[in-house]
Amino acid sequence: MSITPPRDEATIALRQRVYVDAGRAAVWGLGVNVVLVIAKMTGGIVTGSAALIADAVNSIGDVASALAVRGALSVAQREEDDDHPYGHTKAESIAGLCVALLVAFSAALLAIETAKRFGGELRVPGLLAGGIAAVCALIKEVTYRFTARVATRLDSSALRATAWDHRSDALGSAAVAVSLLVSPYLGDWGPYIDPIAALCVCGMLVITGIRIFTSTAREMMDQQADEATVARARRVAEAVAGVSNVEKLRVRKSGLEFFVEIHVQVPGEMSVQEGHRIGHDVKDMLLIEMPRVRDVHVHIEPDTHGESP
Repeated sequence: MSITPPRDEATIALRQRVYVDAGRAAVWGLGVNVVLVIAKMTGGIVTGSAALIADAVNSIGDVASALAVRGALSVAQREEDDDHPYGHTKAESIAGLCVALLVAFSAALLAIETAKRFGGELRVPGLLAGGIAAVCALIKEVTYRFTARVATRLDSSALRATAWDHRSDALGSAAVAVSLLVSPYLGDWGPYIDPIAALCVCGMLVITGIRIFTSTAREMMDQQADEATVARARRVAEAVAGVSNVEKLRVRKSGLEFFVEIHVQVPGEMSVQEGHRIGHDVKDMLLIEMPRVRDVHVHIEPDTHGESP
């Protein structure tokens, strides 16, 4: 009872829409990051700001991660095949892990390179660097809010990771902007503000990467889906005629979709054929009412409540 029945056109359209919306959010983030890489790198080279260059290198990592997420979404929506009987949905989660690792690793390398600058000659970057960082922070915050809304609506780990990457970039650029704008007025401490700000950005990125990795790793380990999704699946199954009770319900998230394993109880005196029909009804209703459910495995149990041993 694990072969997925044909879906109605409305359900298929809703499922495809999920991937379309996720893909658009990824492409939007990609375009923004390309523009910011050019602006930050140019500004960093012209003004000599290590913090701005560090921010630019981080944006290069964002471009790479956006490409990875977009590619993963294309792979994730492929149908099942002989080698992948459960589909390719975990490609989206794998992309989330890659983003997390890339964020943390690139930030650690930037921190090492920035720390080396303390042994050389330091100077105060021009106010232009602070202005560029401020504009970049505003753009990144807008991008974060857009991506976060889509990630929350779709419950996408890859987009959630990308959104938090945007937010960390926004906070980092804001910190860089403030430090660079005030450094000319700090006297002898002024030259140290730029590399210190760069190190703060790197530290924040490492923490963000670890947090994203932990969250996505739990999903890769088939953690039970969120309570709202599980409760909805239970309500749908219990509403099917002939179902006495839902004995066991496991819902695991795989990328943007879900797999359901459910044990339902039916009257013990019912025939095998009738119980089998009810099992199919449960599966059909779950697939119709919850378009993001990829497949359902139903197990029928006899309801012995009230029977004498």
